[in-house]
Amino acid sequence: MTEFFQSLGMNYEFAWFTATIAGILLIALPLMLAVAMIIYVDRKVWAAINLRRGPNVVGPFGLLQSFADGLKVFLQETIIPSAANKGIFILAPIVTFTVALMAWAVIPFDAGVVLANINVGLLYVLAISSLGVYGVVMSGWASNSKYPFFSAMRAAAQMISYEVSIGFILVCVVLFAGTFNLSGIVASQQEFGLGIINAYVVHPLIFPIWVMFFISCLAETQRVPFDLTEAESELVAGYQTEYSSMSFALFWLGEYANILLMCSLNTVLFFGGWLPPLDIDLIPWFDIPGIVWFLLKTFFFFFMFSWVMATVPRYRYDQLMRLGWKVFLPLSLFFVVVISGYLMATGHYGAAA
Repeated sequence: MTEFFQSLGMNYEFAWFTATIAGILLIALPLMLAVAMIIYVDRKVWAAINLRRGPNVVGPFGLLQSFADGLKVFLQETIIPSAANKGIFILAPIVTFTVALMAWAVIPFDAGVVLANINVGLLYVLAISSLGVYGVVMSGWASNSKYPFFSAMRAAAQMISYEVSIGFILVCVVLFAGTFNLSGIVASQQEFGLGIINAYVVHPLIFPIWVMFFISCLAETQRVPFDLTEAESELVAGYQTEYSSMSFALFWLGEYANILLMCSLNTVLFFGGWLPPLDIDLIPWFDIPGIVWFLLKTFFFFFMFSWVMATVPRYRYDQLMRLGWKVFLPLSLFFVVVISGYLMATGHYGAAA
């Protein structure tokens, strides 16, 4: 894109700056639109499983409901509690929202369609997702209220607990791919299964890892059955209790942007990213753009998130911690050892050396 702006007569520095800003907007704006649409999908799926209609008033089939909600929130007054620490209170949703957007810089939507194609993309995603905890902790502490504080403590403990096992799960994927670059991980999945399936998940050692990763994603994004931070029966609305208007909306946007990020990571790491499911041209699906495959797979995972939300009861807090530390952590460590042994036994590293 820099070359394009240079061809318009700009010098290199200004062309690079303009191209970077354009790239950021090309990701951020469609992402915000996607968040509005998936909130609608979330409510529709939830309603369908509960045998209800869901949003169906604003716009055709209720498609504009999310925009109406956004407008309502935008026009509300921002109320800051008198006992709150005002600076941190306002900063917390901004941190949450910004961090949620930053992680998208390294996600490849298609071959070469990525804002920052860095060779440690996976480490970057892990580091950025860890920063999301700060927004939650800041909001809980700055609200100066019991319920948000309890909620923030829970959220911090929960996110840190599951990040440990996510880290080891990602190590397993990196062992197979031999690279931290997300585009490289997708490329290494081509013809992986039986020479025709473009996905890691078909491998018997990777499938249980993907199941653990998916459940850890639910915990990391605080979705049902791990939504202990927003348990209405105990903590009102959790760390968002004291928030209103746009500061509340920023939390909401950040939360769903994170959920979409986790869905896209499932796609990129285990299901072949932008590649078609099979490497044989059954219908002329090699003509379908890679970004379409990427979006379809990501949407499928979001549907699974919604499905779980509507059908699975909430975990107790001690069960949540037990699952993270006593089940997933030992299992993911075990799989790192097993996969390393398997790859060495099959001569996977011999070829690389």
